[in-house]
Amino acid sequence: MAKARASSSSTTTLAIVLLCMTLVGQSYGQLKQGFYSGKCSANVESVIFDIVLKAYQNDNTIVAALLRMQFHDCFVGGCDASILLDGSNAEKFAPSNGSVRGYELIDACKARLEQLCPGLVSCADIIVIATRVAVALAKGNWYEVETGRRDGFFSTITEAEKNLPPPTISVSNAIKLFNSKGLSSYDFVLLLGGGHTVGVIHCSKFLDRLYNYQNTGKPDPSMNSATLSSFQQRCPRSGSNNFVFADQTVGSEFKVDNGYYQAIAQGKGVLEIDQRIASDSLTKDSVKKLAWTNNLFAYQFGYAMVKLGKVGVLTGSQGQVRLNCRRNN
Repeated sequence: MAKARASSSSTTTLAIVLLCMTLVGQSYGQLKQGFYSGKCSANVESVIFDIVLKAYQNDNTIVAALLRMQFHDCFVGGCDASILLDGSNAEKFAPSNGSVRGYELIDACKARLEQLCPGLVSCADIIVIATRVAVALAKGNWYEVETGRRDGFFSTITEAEKNLPPPTISVSNAIKLFNSKGLSSYDFVLLLGGGHTVGVIHCSKFLDRLYNYQNTGKPDPSMNSATLSSFQQRCPRSGSNNFVFADQTVGSEFKVDNGYYQAIAQGKGVLEIDQRIASDSLTKDSVKKLAWTNNLFAYQFGYAMVKLGKVGVLTGSQGQVRLNCRRNN
């Protein structure tokens, strides 16, 4: 992924939105805000904030990287930092995880926290806290994270490939997959948009939409004509290593905002699933509301992220607190 530099001269005003989530239909264990309060000589969340801020000032694409990391971790066996484990068969080496990065940033957070309060802070919590910081730095709303997760022991390529949705998944099947994780169809729309409101997508992921949609020999007719022309120039039929911004609203490419929804409402979605949620009867009304209702996405995305962070967690005496995020103790 190409780097885009963020200005370090401006700071983000963090508006705290207190989130109180009530979940039904699935048990997620006991998490709470401020789990580490009074347990470490330093403020755990502040330590992580400072490290993520420094990384963001050097490379603002870290926002998209961390959003992708949290989603891919939580969808495979729950939010247990299994994506961080090394090993020849570890899930980080699954094809679906080929574009996931940011491991070194999590390592840096863990190393510092091990100096300050050894054996206390889980790698799973670091992912969630770091992602929240990145969202806020990218002009998204600050939301209060719940902590108290423990780290899992297992990580396999097979589980990653079984649980991570491909870009060609249908809207109905995507909703079923999210439902299986205790997430609603609206959560799906929020999390897909949040994940694609920043970052880039490589041409190889959507080349069929430009030249041979569903083996018709023609482009996807749902794509905006000007966007199609622009993409074809950027991504020749013969293939390239080029990329386009996941959010096609100009000026919104590196902000966690509702620009993504405005773009797909105009036929400017990059991946097929992006465009389908704007037209499918199951999701199109949600897309319209998020595209054109001021601040709706800004406030509700944080709720969805907190809910995502509860999926399949280990708490209490379950799992472990890894001393090194890349290997079991």
